[in-house]
Amino acid sequence: QVQLVESGGGLVQTGGSLRLSCAISGSIASINAMGWYRQAPGKQREMVAIITNSGITHYTDSVKGRFTISRDNAKNTVFLQMNSLKPEDTAGYYCNAALQRGTVWGQGTQVTVSS
Repeated sequence: QVQLVESGGGLVQTGGSLRLSCAISGSIASINAMGWYRQAPGKQREMVAIITNSGITHYTDSVKGRFTISRDNAKNTVFLQMNSLKPEDTAGYYCNAALQRGTVWGQGTQVTVSS
């Protein structure tokens, strides 16, 4: 099994920055890719950024150039650096592990960007 614990959310003003962390434990070898997703009230959960085991990254168009996903394999942690935050980035942010079989979600961390 894989367990994910997010941290780093909070309240920030427009234009500010936050760094989210996702601590990974358990059967790490079963993970194919890690990702960050977000869900705003009344909206569907959407992919924000993904990083594969080979280090290839993908971003949703609205965060390209502002957000960066990275990982520290030694610390079993995935990060999401968020810069130039906008009010529309306000959402619950969830860490996701795509496994060889199935997927695992963290409990989420709230990001609120004030205008």
